[in-house]
Amino acid sequence: MSKKEVAKRYGLFIICLFFMGLGVAITKHAELGVSPISSVANVVSIKFTFLSFGTWLTVSNCVLLLGQIILLRRNFKPIQLLQIPLSFIFGYFTDFGLWIVSGIPNDKYIVQILLVLVGIVVLGFGITLGVIADVILNSGEAFVKALADVTKKDFGNTKIFFDVSWVLLSIVLSLILFDGKLVGTREGTIISAVLVGFTVKLFRPMLQKPLGKLLKR
Repeated sequence: MSKKEVAKRYGLFIICLFFMGLGVAITKHAELGVSPISSVANVVSIKFTFLSFGTWLTVSNCVLLLGQIILLRRNFKPIQLLQIPLSFIFGYFTDFGLWIVSGIPNDKYIVQILLVLVGIVVLGFGITLGVIADVILNSGEAFVKALADVTKKDFGNTKIFFDVSWVLLSIVLSLILFDGKLVGTREGTIISAVLVGFTVKLFRPMLQKPLGKLLKR
């Protein structure tokens, strides 16, 4: 792979992070819960507002990176440390996305549901760009891969296990931090868990060939 193609792929990955951050921000603005991977950061950000949601996402991603190092030990590849600056970029894009959508009214339930669906489409589009870029996994996916490799389990099954566990952790944190109330993890989280993968399957056949050609020019 030439240096030019590598540069293009990382450029596409940065674009991917923008759309992912925007998608998460739109879903967050709906106030019906966010995607499973962002659910813990969402709950913590609602309680501890001295850091922004995007910053808490960065903290969460760094914790998952630490988890990869612990799991993989000598098999951890130093290139994966790029997850740190990329996590900061993703966090910034998420906060920027929240600023963009802040003026959209979200006081009606039907609007909230529509915001969740739009956020899922934007997030799915961003994830698809990242898959096509094929340079580095985001911290959540990289942790799942590390866990799957160490336990010798199927990636897909491990992903489901991780998502369910992360959502359950967000629920437990909510009950602890908000005196038994469920805050930050709602039906939007379930909808995201079900539909994000579907949107990626929808976008990938449409984008793989044209973007693949562009990357190799």
